Amino acid sequence: MPNIIPYNRQAAVAYAHRWAYGRNPIFYDYELIGGDCTNFASQCLYAGTGIMNFTPTFGWYYIDANDKAPAWTGVPYFFNFITRKEQTQGPFGAEVPAERLDILMPGDFVQLRFANDIYGHTPIIVEIKRPVSLDNILVAAHSQNADYRPLSSYSYQEIRFIHILGAFSPRPRPFDVI
Repeated sequence: MPNIIPYNRQAAVAYAHRWAYGRNPIFYDYELIGGDCTNFASQCLYAGTGIMNFTPTFGWYYIDANDKAPAWTGVPYFFNFITRKEQTQGPFGAEVPAERLDILMPGDFVQLRFANDIYGHTPIIVEIKRPVSLDNILVAAHSQNADYRPLSSYSYQEIRFIHILGAFSPRPRPFDVI
């Protein structure tokens, strides 16, 4: 079983605040070719874990604009990777039922489904006020640039929440020197 590395929520949220209205030049801006929200969410998550999964097709990684996993920029693929059952390298989490919003923390993620059949937006939670409600969950996002935006201000058909639990560390290869 791989080691679990704690998720640095403060680093993820600090990154979200730093780049909510700008673009980190290290990463390509997908705004004009489908949206940048999950790219931004992935950057925030990476800031809080520092671990990618370079498995072709089914991993979660970014090398450059043309060499990235679908999960880095695709809303449903992000969800599938983060909530996977396999204990493979990279961040992982669990879907949180809407009646358990008390589990959510800054650094967790929200996904919204608008008029389409698939989820299409991935904001990061940057603050939660009490009592926990959609009015008191504040998010940052790209593709509708925002920081400290109340979740209740979005119009959507369906919503889901992802609580990040940590990251599985890379497994040492058999011939690695320890």
